[in-house]
Amino acid sequence: MRQMPDETPYPGLPFLKMHGLGNDFVVIDARGVARAMTPALARALGDRHRGVGFDQLAVIETGTDSDVELTFWNADGSTAGACGNATRCIARREMELTGKHRITLRTERGLLEAIDVGDGLTSVNMGEPVMGWRDIPLKGACDTLNLPIDGTPVATGMGNPHCTFFVEDADAIDLETLGAKYERHPLFPQRTNVQFAHVVGPDHLRMRVWERGVGVTLASGSSSCAVAVSAARRGLTGRKVRLTLDGGEISVDWRSDGVWMTGPTAHVFSGELTPAFLDAL
Repeated sequence: MRQMPDETPYPGLPFLKMHGLGNDFVVIDARGVARAMTPALARALGDRHRGVGFDQLAVIETGTDSDVELTFWNADGSTAGACGNATRCIARREMELTGKHRITLRTERGLLEAIDVGDGLTSVNMGEPVMGWRDIPLKGACDTLNLPIDGTPVATGMGNPHCTFFVEDADAIDLETLGAKYERHPLFPQRTNVQFAHVVGPDHLRMRVWERGVGVTLASGSSSCAVAVSAARRGLTGRKVRLTLDGGEISVDWRSDGVWMTGPTAHVFSGELTPAFLDAL
């Protein structure tokens, strides 16, 4: 009789692949998992040819004063202070698992609140925008609404530094060249996310994104918040806007209690990293 292969599952590291408007993530639920995330593991996972591939990696841990605690990593192995779309994706999953319609998530940004608003949409309060040059941070004192850079972009902190250019046509911008250039502008000591946006209407913006430590992405939650705040500060729009990104549309509402971002999420598949992959790092 032919012996059947051993189907006993081997110990690996489970993960989820999720995305918000094409802004894609690997999510690792580290609650009860001994293995710690490292820059080397983050880079290996972020490799779209030899790993899984992601714009950001999110690690879930047990919260002490929140439902969950999140840490974010970029594909280059650096950490990120915030990731709005990943926060929404994880909030949606946690609400589905627990049956709750409102949860809290602790990030480097602070304690964030997420709400199921129905129709498959999730809202997250990304907190108050940071507009002071020291806190964003910038290298020196300057007007954050009109930076001393060609194109006079706006600087905003949303857990990560952001540099927003308002242009005639965001689709005509050479995003790869200019994004890479301004990510490492000397004015931003911690590098910056870069956005190019134009006004479609009083409550509608078109924007494209270059993310620090990642590159061109189809969408970015914290960048969407930064662009909405920048447009409102400039008087180009009101405080509640719809943003069209390369990956789809998201809504941002800058309220008295923070910047609320609302949009869809997707859990694409679940998988497991093999011991051989992990041992090779």
